[in-house]
Amino acid sequence: MFDLIVKNANLPDGRTGMDIACADGKIAAVEAGITAEAKEVVDAGGYLVSPPFIDPHFHMDATLSLGTPRMNVSGTLLEGIALWGELKPIQTVDDIIDRAMRYCDLALAKGIGAIRTHVDTCDDELKGVQALLEVRERIKGYIDLQLVAFPQDGVLRDPTAMANTVRALDMGVDVVGGIPHFERTMADGAESVRLLCEIAAERGLMVDMHCDESDDPHSRHIETLAYETQRLGLQGRVAGSHLTSMHSMDNYYVSKLIPLIAEAQVHAIPNPLINIMLQGRHDTYPKRRGQTRVRELRDAGVTVGFGSDCVMDPWYSLGKADMLDVAFMGLHVGQLSSRADMAWCFEAVTETSAKIMGLEGYGLSKGCDASFVLLQASDTIEAIRLRAHRLKVFRKGVCVASSDPVSYQITAQGREGALDEARLR
Repeated sequence: MFDLIVKNANLPDGRTGMDIACADGKIAAVEAGITAEAKEVVDAGGYLVSPPFIDPHFHMDATLSLGTPRMNVSGTLLEGIALWGELKPIQTVDDIIDRAMRYCDLALAKGIGAIRTHVDTCDDELKGVQALLEVRERIKGYIDLQLVAFPQDGVLRDPTAMANTVRALDMGVDVVGGIPHFERTMADGAESVRLLCEIAAERGLMVDMHCDESDDPHSRHIETLAYETQRLGLQGRVAGSHLTSMHSMDNYYVSKLIPLIAEAQVHAIPNPLINIMLQGRHDTYPKRRGQTRVRELRDAGVTVGFGSDCVMDPWYSLGKADMLDVAFMGLHVGQLSSRADMAWCFEAVTETSAKIMGLEGYGLSKGCDASFVLLQASDTIEAIRLRAHRLKVFRKGVCVASSDPVSYQITAQGREGALDEARLR
């Protein structure tokens, strides 16, 4: 007797007609034709079952704050940073908790199982840290939340940022963050990378730095991050987020840089929706795309995961916690248009991002957590094409969100009937 069996499911690896049996919160078997009894049986109907979506880069302390205290009129990165500076003094811990919990409800409904969120430590009260530690505790039964100590105004540029960042880590924040390109000088940026990586090494923590979120081809702190990763033995525990300056670098330098990143086992986290929106603002035409060199990084063996970054906050007024939107944009901007490339984009919001976050028990194999999403699509490429509707979301064998299938009732003369976009072929 199993707790749950999902019947007739398609899987991301291309297998069809598969059953997934679950017991005690774990996957007990994945095979065709399971005949055992179960307390609950769900017919997937030939739709896709995926492991949970993973968002490896987000700003939950700012989410859903759109319009407070004012709108970002220019829509630029720098005005967004200035606006965030205006919001921080007037928001309360309870404000942040309320917004974050509403966002987590949406994320759960969209099948997100884990989020890595950067929390600003350039606030002497550490309101965001207090709030998100509370949120992490509240949602631990259904979303894994990783917190990054993020000195938004520069750990050296802001006079109390270093002390506040250390305090945040002492309070239980999981990951060391930074923003070297926002320091006063290139030298200070490099020094900030060194200092922060040393803190991570001393504490046995992971590192995730906003790195070179700029159109400036001379912003090259990812090179320093790769060096410090090697020097301190942090291989596999470090991520560089954004890396947008790489889209403007000359090819010769990049031909040296990418092998260094791969050698240091530094992960890369582009954020397609935000990168394409905020970068290239000083260009007339042609305009730079803004997204880092995803294909080249991936092909060199770098683990690349797509993040969403923002939803309805000072930097981005759109978004809906949909990692398939993120994959869709990353696919287009990166011209990842072969069938293999498109399938890889699905992995970039599931498996590879789970690897970056170091998640345990993730996947659709026997022994993994019984956490997965039933999507109204037949395969991963169709899921991206449709930004597929989430039918059921399971966490450790328990359904935690559900929705009826989406269909259209056609009433045109001679063409009456129901249309399911996922059944066009």
